Amino acid sequence: MYISPLKINHINYLIKSGETKIKQAKNKSLPKFIQNVINEIIDQYLYADLTKRPWIIGFSGGKDSTVMLQLVWKALEQIKNGNKLTREIFVVCNDTMVENPVVTEYVYRVLDKIEIAARDQDLPIRVIKTIPRLEDSFWVNMIGKGYPAPNNAFRWCTTRLKIKPTSRFIIEQVCKHGEAIILIGTRKSESVQRSKSMKKHEIRGKRLSKHPNQANTYMYAPVRNLELEEIWYIINTMESPWGADNGELFKLYADASADDYECPTVVTSDKHKSCGQSRFGCWTCTVVKKDKSMTALIDSGIKWLAPLLKLRNQIVEERNIPQNRMTTRRNGQEAVRGFGPYTPEYRASLLKKLLEVQKQVQIDKPNLELITNQELVAIQTNWYRDLLFDQKVSKIYHLAYKIEIDMTDHNNKHEKEIKLLKEVCKDNPKHFDLIQNSLTLCKNKSLLNKKRGLKGDIENLVEQFAKNNSKRIK
Repeated sequence: MYISPLKINHINYLIKSGETKIKQAKNKSLPKFIQNVINEIIDQYLYADLTKRPWIIGFSGGKDSTVMLQLVWKALEQIKNGNKLTREIFVVCNDTMVENPVVTEYVYRVLDKIEIAARDQDLPIRVIKTIPRLEDSFWVNMIGKGYPAPNNAFRWCTTRLKIKPTSRFIIEQVCKHGEAIILIGTRKSESVQRSKSMKKHEIRGKRLSKHPNQANTYMYAPVRNLELEEIWYIINTMESPWGADNGELFKLYADASADDYECPTVVTSDKHKSCGQSRFGCWTCTVVKKDKSMTALIDSGIKWLAPLLKLRNQIVEERNIPQNRMTTRRNGQEAVRGFGPYTPEYRASLLKKLLEVQKQVQIDKPNLELITNQELVAIQTNWYRDLLFDQKVSKIYHLAYKIEIDMTDHNNKHEKEIKLLKEVCKDNPKHFDLIQNSLTLCKNKSLLNKKRGLKGDIENLVEQFAKNNSKRIK
């Protein structure tokens, strides 16, 4: 990152006057560049937009979204002195369910503080946590349906895990209010590509820009003109209005930083260590070549993350092994170059590895779940849909945990059905399997939101049954 000599002189001045700046921040005497952003937010809230369109703040817990929320919070405090706060403000955080556990733990603690502080300070701020639908979750798609690990050519995860959950909430607000404004923590100085993208969607002479995908939705980037050094300066000098420790955020970035040359140059204490522009994301991410942030976190002492990184690397290495892939797509068509979904055998082995890793990390983090019980049920449901009736999640779970989990229904009604069905099919036991598997498909269909395709699933089951039995007759 190139820094001009003029900026270096300015940075040196800020470092020398760090203690003075901290005292000013505590006394609510903010530096001019910070107050300028706050003034703009106040103007946008009170005067530039006279409607009551809700503000939806995208909050990841990272440095940019944290600074943005702090400045919006400060603006609301100043507005509240002489005006009534009537606009609804939502702090929306999306959990992909495969986020780096260290980051998730930190972000959820911060969200709890935001929720409590907003209530105590009587601010119209609500915290909203979004997650993917069960059928869209990472493990249900990869292990349940056999989707290969994402890469740049087949990046199926972003829409399902990130875009769709938040979009559903935005659509709800647009339906309620007619329009909505999303506040994002993007900055023009992040990259040339980022700057071009922001300029492409901006409305000339306006702070708001059109959302590229959501109708009746606009975007507002309050911190768009801030530099990286200014972001870190705000984090290290301004007290968190919701009572969080920004030093913890700084340390999180510092521990996850693998490249010293990317680190911010503005520090306000000689105790601050170097801290880079680490990108936190899903621990399962196979789009990047190497997960530098998780590697750095492990090197910094968080050793219990090592099994996660090892599994992530195995998934990358095993992605394009021909033996792990089917030659046809899920719809029966021939796959490109013979690389279709993962084979049933590999999907089962991947689930076993995941459960073994989960068991291992739970030694240090007893409450940490890498995969939920609901996802395990959904995986079994998808295996049934693929006519894999002999491949049982419960058996794989037992192999990993040495604990029996029975995913069947044990009520009296179910037992009577089985007994009656066996009696009817006693002359031809094969028919019992066919009918029982058909009933299993029907019952499991209700577990997922996507209930289409039941007719096709049963037709495939009958077709396979007829094909297998015709072979035996011949």
